[in-house]
Amino acid sequence: MNINQLIQLKTENKKLSMLTCYDYTSAKIINQSNVDMILVGDSAAMVMHGHTSTLPIDIETMALHVAAVVRGAPDKFIVADLPFMSYRKSLSDNMIAVETLMKVGAHAVKLEGLNGNEELIRHIVDSGVPVMGHLGLTPQSVNTLGGYRVQGKEYKTKIKIITDAKKLQEVGCFSVVLECLPSTLAKQITKALEIITIGIGAGNDTDGQVLVIQDMLGMSSDFKPKFVRRYLDAEQLFLKAFNAYDAEVKSAEFPNQQESYS
Repeated sequence: MNINQLIQLKTENKKLSMLTCYDYTSAKIINQSNVDMILVGDSAAMVMHGHTSTLPIDIETMALHVAAVVRGAPDKFIVADLPFMSYRKSLSDNMIAVETLMKVGAHAVKLEGLNGNEELIRHIVDSGVPVMGHLGLTPQSVNTLGGYRVQGKEYKTKIKIITDAKKLQEVGCFSVVLECLPSTLAKQITKALEIITIGIGAGNDTDGQVLVIQDMLGMSSDFKPKFVRRYLDAEQLFLKAFNAYDAEVKSAEFPNQQESYS
């Protein structure tokens, strides 16, 4: 899958699927699936490292996750998140962050918001790197937004998000993530843009959808946002397997003769 094929799918009104993934083993499974794209998200800070926000993760850690996913999913289009503050420094530092993720195998980078990013996006795109934008609930701005909540309900905010989406297209983004927006607003933006819209908590009228694999597999029973559909109860399946292993070790049923060397 490449960027031209993704854009072609939009022109044909075909939906796009994307999963957020952080490790080699999961990426290897996704590579065998029909899923179109992988996002290596800075949400790894929370999902993989146990932080309460995406803010603590740095570019070096992101690069490790990206490299692992690239090795596992060589056939997928992989977008890598630029982490908090990695693209709000000097142009030189910003481009080093972009270069770091691209050189470990990403096909595109994603950054949040528009204000202050316009010229950087132009420069990244002019340097040969596809850029995915991100509007609505932007987790790196959680302290400014006052928490994780739906955006674009008020008229002023709605108009700004629409304007910002059009501007992201103008400065060269090939796609934009729309997170936690009213579905009518996401639909309006999608119809107004030629670039790809990827929704998460933004209704069914975007060009595609993205979910974190740990969420859609049900690996954490204490995380139940409205927009997540669980396709598996992996937490209970894992617990059942772990407890079966524990019981068989303690009863000396494992390992048996076939699982031992003579």
